[in-house]
Amino acid sequence: MSDKTDSSVKLISYQGEPGAFSEQACKAYAPDFTPFACGTFDEAVAAVTDGRAERAMLPIENSLAGRVADIHHLLPRAGLHIIAEHFLPVEHNLMVKPGAKLEDIKVARSHPVALAQVRDFLQANNIRPETAGDTAGAARRLAESDHLDEAVIASEQAAKLYGLEILAHNIQDANHNTTRFLEMASEPQDAGPDDGPVVTSFIFQVRNIPAALYKALGGFATNGVNMTKLESYQLEGSFSATMFYADIEGHPSHDPVRLALEELSFFSSSLNILGVYKVGRERTL
Repeated sequence: MSDKTDSSVKLISYQGEPGAFSEQACKAYAPDFTPFACGTFDEAVAAVTDGRAERAMLPIENSLAGRVADIHHLLPRAGLHIIAEHFLPVEHNLMVKPGAKLEDIKVARSHPVALAQVRDFLQANNIRPETAGDTAGAARRLAESDHLDEAVIASEQAAKLYGLEILAHNIQDANHNTTRFLEMASEPQDAGPDDGPVVTSFIFQVRNIPAALYKALGGFATNGVNMTKLESYQLEGSFSATMFYADIEGHPSHDPVRLALEELSFFSSSLNILGVYKVGRERTL
């Protein structure tokens, strides 16, 4: 992980190495900040909580591969606030050491979420997927090796950075391949009630009573609040304690949202609003 050396430079942390898609998101959507590479998602969050970086850029879901599971487990204990959402179109490329040929490639390495986005291509070319910590890191390690029967799935920028040759461009399974990122900070920067369309994100745990989830969510239906995302995950290895992550349209100060959240909290043992932020330009509401 990089070290902060100049206190006048504003840093935004991300998981991965230079050339990663998360770094592209930092440059595209936070151009006033300098990308700060971290080895893991936990390190990217810790960089903000301990003051080495001012913000973090974290991928939360992909239109082909679904959610980035590590992030959902990290959000409840991160102590950070969502201040914006961004949608990055992702174009994957098969890259190799110069001189390697497609027919000789036996294995391709990349982040598991990236591999899930190129399943059709790998199967069609009889290439075995193997997971790596991140896309750009896999590219760097291949560049440092002598293997001509191995490939990496990563960005065009990664190929340029590490001197690799692209054998196949844009190999994602669908052209709409897009990753949603959350920009996070240590302090809330909530959008105002008159700032236009907003998303409110929160996590909650329902009480251990019959039909608690049904009753907790009923307020959103009766108050006409649209819930665009609801995902569950187990808490600390327990099969009885379930945490939920949700996105809804609207501001908590607006009566329909306020009433729906009040009803939710009555049937929940915990409720934590992670952020109230403007709708990303690429989001379709």
